[in-house]
Amino acid sequence: MADLVIALSVMFVTAGVLLIVANHFGFSPIPFYILAGLLAGPVITGDLFGPPMVDQQELLELAQWGIAFLVFVFGIRVDFGDIQSVFRDAEVAAATQLLVVGSIAFAVGYGFSILFGFEYALRNAIYFSAAATLSSTLVGAGVLEQEIRSNLVHGRLASSIHFFDDVVAIVVILILSAETLADPQIVTSNIGYGTLFLIAGLLMYQHGFPLLVRAADGFEELILMGSISILIAFLAAAELAGISIVIGAFAAGIAIRNDGAQALGVQNGIESIKDFFVAIFFVTVGALVQIPTFEVLVLAAALLGLALVVSPAVHLLAFLYEGYDARTAFYASSSLNQMSELALVIAIQAWLLGTIADGLFDAIILATAATMIITVIARQYEEQVYRSVVERLVRGQQTRRIDEHSRVADDLEHHVVVVGYGRQGRLLVDKLEHLEQPYVVIENDPVLRDDLERECRNYVFGDAMGSYPMERTKLSDAALLVSTVDHRPLSEHLLDLETDADVILRSSSSGTARQLLDDGATFVNVPNVLASDQLVHNVKRVLEDESEVDALKDEHMDVLVDLERHGFSTRFDRI
Repeated sequence: MADLVIALSVMFVTAGVLLIVANHFGFSPIPFYILAGLLAGPVITGDLFGPPMVDQQELLELAQWGIAFLVFVFGIRVDFGDIQSVFRDAEVAAATQLLVVGSIAFAVGYGFSILFGFEYALRNAIYFSAAATLSSTLVGAGVLEQEIRSNLVHGRLASSIHFFDDVVAIVVILILSAETLADPQIVTSNIGYGTLFLIAGLLMYQHGFPLLVRAADGFEELILMGSISILIAFLAAAELAGISIVIGAFAAGIAIRNDGAQALGVQNGIESIKDFFVAIFFVTVGALVQIPTFEVLVLAAALLGLALVVSPAVHLLAFLYEGYDARTAFYASSSLNQMSELALVIAIQAWLLGTIADGLFDAIILATAATMIITVIARQYEEQVYRSVVERLVRGQQTRRIDEHSRVADDLEHHVVVVGYGRQGRLLVDKLEHLEQPYVVIENDPVLRDDLERECRNYVFGDAMGSYPMERTKLSDAALLVSTVDHRPLSEHLLDLETDADVILRSSSSGTARQLLDDGATFVNVPNVLASDQLVHNVKRVLEDESEVDALKDEHMDVLVDLERHGFSTRFDRI
């Protein structure tokens, strides 16, 4: 135990020093966590000098417990509306990638298993296929945090695929946790246990957790402790049932309601613990990397090729087939090129059972660390890759598709270009209709395509950051450009366009708003500032004239009715 504490101290001290560097230069911490593990690994495993502080099995178990807590956090965040999102937004891409890449990877993995003489060739092919096919929720969601929060289409697509991959991974973990696939009774038993755990989680979600909240009477610390107790109970039950603790952690996460003010307190408390387990996971991944043999290098290279090239290419083509524009398809697919932490759980569990070849296991560890670093670094060059490669390859097809799904009057001029047809976009269009002001809306969300066709006089279905969609809006003849999307790269792109139109943008940060104003924006809508100004104005109206009370109430009621008329009556309002 003392050696494990010393090993953890070495890893975290190394990570702390490197994080100072990462923070200073504004880099993502993920590559630095892995680098810390690479540096600390030889020390704690005894490869560099002295006796080992911990052996590989202890490191693997540590990683598995770290992942279990992260999966618990993922379970808490699961919104059952995401299931609909998977089937609505990404069903073709998810199924296509799973079938195409999974089949190719299985064939490659089986071939290498035979070539290198691995025992359990079938199982090793499955492990290889899972590693090459599944993408990481932890890394992917971290990279896409802003896009997901802003409800951008490519962020939502990638998030849906991550959810789909995680569900598939959990099913695979259940099946492969059987010591032998040849015994259908054990496999069926494991799947049955997993199903019971998920049902228990759903029942707890519906009945148990609300009871806990009522008993706590608003005491957030008690709710948090109760949530941790639910996690411990599910983990203990998973251990007793002989299935992966990751399954228990996922079911425990589902058991915790993710809606309401009470859940917000739980999530805030758990978020403060999550960073510790994030560090454990990535540092441990780095520490597990071994000096590769030729066999490991070949297998890792094959995994990297499938994860970084083949899988994103299949996703890209599938998204294009579903009707998404090239930029959205590319950005969504490029966010799915990292190997999954749950695939690592599969490999760890297989190693503990002794059913995975050592060479393949080391290759999965090496390729996982590599893809998680490459994903973060490659994020900086996505736009260059899109401009130089993807846009040129699909431009002709995309312009035809945009023309087919757009409607712009030939004589349109002195109009308003509205970017985004969410809540603000719809209200703005209503106002422009009332003023009889010509306009054109540009939107790239397929979910809103029917609404565009039904409700807007002029619209372009395409990405506002693409050159051709903006040409179709006749921006050169426009009087005003208004963006309702809070996404700084888009705002900066709009300011760079050649136009004499005034530009109104949106930002959630006053600091960003000042920068955008300095860069040429006419006005920047900062919702918090506007809400504060409106509150002060309304308070002044009520205090100065009592007759304004009824008028204010009527005005507010009209606004709320208008929002409900447009379908924005829930907490899931689109931006």
